[in-house]
Amino acid sequence: MADHVTSLSKVYPPSAEFAANANASADIYDRAAADPLAFWAQQAQRLDWETPFGEVLDWSAPPFAKWFVGGTLNVAYNCVDRHVAAGKGDRVAIHWVGEPGDSRDITYSQLQDEVSQAANYLASLGLQTGDRVAIYMPMVPEAVISMLACARLGLTHSVVFAGFSAAALRSRVDDAEAKVVITTDGQYRRGAPAPLKEAVDEALGTGADAAPSVQKVLVVRRTNHDPDLNWVDGRDVWWDETVGAASPHHEPEAFDAEHPLFLLYTSGTTGKPKGIVHSSGGYLTQAAYTFHHVFDHKEGSDVFWCGADIGWVTGHTYLVYGPLSNGATEVIYEGTPNTPNEHRHFEVIEKYGVTTYYIAPTLIRTFMKWGREIPDAHDLSSLRLLGSVGEPINPEAWRWYNEVIGGGRCPIVDTWWQTETGGIMISPLPGITATKPGSAMRPLPGISANVVDDNGNPVADGEQGYLVLDKPWPGMLRGIWGDEERYKETYWSRFAEQGWYFAGDGARYDEDHALWVLGRVDDVMNVSGHRISTSEVESALVSHSAVAEAAVIGAADETTGQGIVAFVILMEGADNGDTLITELRNQVATDISPIAKPREVNIVPELPKTRSGKIMRRLLKDIAEGRELGDTSTLVDPSVFEAIRVKRT
Repeated sequence: MADHVTSLSKVYPPSAEFAANANASADIYDRAAADPLAFWAQQAQRLDWETPFGEVLDWSAPPFAKWFVGGTLNVAYNCVDRHVAAGKGDRVAIHWVGEPGDSRDITYSQLQDEVSQAANYLASLGLQTGDRVAIYMPMVPEAVISMLACARLGLTHSVVFAGFSAAALRSRVDDAEAKVVITTDGQYRRGAPAPLKEAVDEALGTGADAAPSVQKVLVVRRTNHDPDLNWVDGRDVWWDETVGAASPHHEPEAFDAEHPLFLLYTSGTTGKPKGIVHSSGGYLTQAAYTFHHVFDHKEGSDVFWCGADIGWVTGHTYLVYGPLSNGATEVIYEGTPNTPNEHRHFEVIEKYGVTTYYIAPTLIRTFMKWGREIPDAHDLSSLRLLGSVGEPINPEAWRWYNEVIGGGRCPIVDTWWQTETGGIMISPLPGITATKPGSAMRPLPGISANVVDDNGNPVADGEQGYLVLDKPWPGMLRGIWGDEERYKETYWSRFAEQGWYFAGDGARYDEDHALWVLGRVDDVMNVSGHRISTSEVESALVSHSAVAEAAVIGAADETTGQGIVAFVILMEGADNGDTLITELRNQVATDISPIAKPREVNIVPELPKTRSGKIMRRLLKDIAEGRELGDTSTLVDPSVFEAIRVKRT
């Protein structure tokens, strides 16, 4: 099927006008291939270094890399202060749009002042370089300011998506041993205020159950919805009364290129999330490089909008560090795309003259369901480049995006990357690449990837294989927080002999050698661009008193990319009505996040298992997606599928 699609794909070359003005020139691939380290050194020089680096890459102890060895820099200075020093302080850094309709324009000078105030307050708490700060916030300016203030002080931040549960927050706070949690009193959800600090209070506990590492909770007033907001004296402080009273002058200190800039927890195939560690110099180099080239950013004229939340890596790299390191003007929107109605995104594009729009295929498919009359009601002529992120985009959605949102004139950059890679790895380069709908096309200059079989041999064009990264790159993860063995086992053991990073995705090259990423091959699901492990959802289901065992798979979903489908065996005598199914779905939402709520829960008498006890999820996926079953010869009891089919129907 995929080969059929690729062979029929129309190729979309860039317009002559776009190509003539593109940031990247056609020889960039050859220059990078001829001397990758010299190429990356050149990209690093786009940043301001306090101490110049010596060796570009130390790969003497793989899989642990050191990039730009000996160099020191301050990430926040590179994102804020240097633009002010260059006379660009009056440029708007952030057009912030609140869900209820409030808004703020923040210039680089104002951002410098507010980041300095936050840094001064955090420093007054006695925090030391390398201490961790957890940020659990909606999309408000203070979230970005908090990240930059941490970077300014050399504090390693851990942003936790504000949609995650109290239990998920606690596990991340404990693992990172965070000393401060920054949050808001509440957040807006679909037009109404909703609590958020309550989840922090629940997560941090009291008495003997209190989170041992946390010393302060810094709270931003956002909703003011609760006159009886719980308050822990000595621990909880208001942002406006502390940060707001601090000096707006702060001298940043330079840190080693390998200093940990942030931790970002991502789902693993075990129940415990992984704290991915990213560096300062290498990560920022790749963030700045990819933003400039992939989005063809024109400083001083473009208005960039990344629709991701800061709780995900896309929000880190292309909502904070990539745009701001390039002196960009960007839009940050707090709310949902249909609040107060489905016109909201297009009204924002129209109002601010957005030129570059970077969103997930899930949202594009949602727009498709709403109908083209909604975007057609707006002037979207400011747009000149579109981007896709989070999962492979299906060709139908790509073509709709191109025609309806882009008016047929905007190149589309379909980007593949991961939390672990730090920045975009595979993508068209606008102005250079003739694109195919649904294909990420080829690795970026400086990036080396391949598609191989089980033995590490390159597969022929048209054949499916494993996507591997066969050379180190600056934005690569530096490990899993506190667990070197898990880092090596998770990412480097599959092709340990070759020393390659295995991305966990399947891929194929088509007959034109365009690269098509096919999605996960492990037990991590991709729901609306959010990675959720099967084991986390299964653990939440089994924690219900009525459930004996559970198996979860990600089934193809027209809107979200994958939808979570659960198969559950009940305890003897448990009631298996609709009420229980609702309880189980809600249990997952409570324990993990509403994003992880199963699309469907199937009560079944048995699960398909191998003789070694492994649940055969790929066969459950065949059932959920209505396909003929694959090989069932390794199962203890192949007839179990008939019972499952009957129960589902």
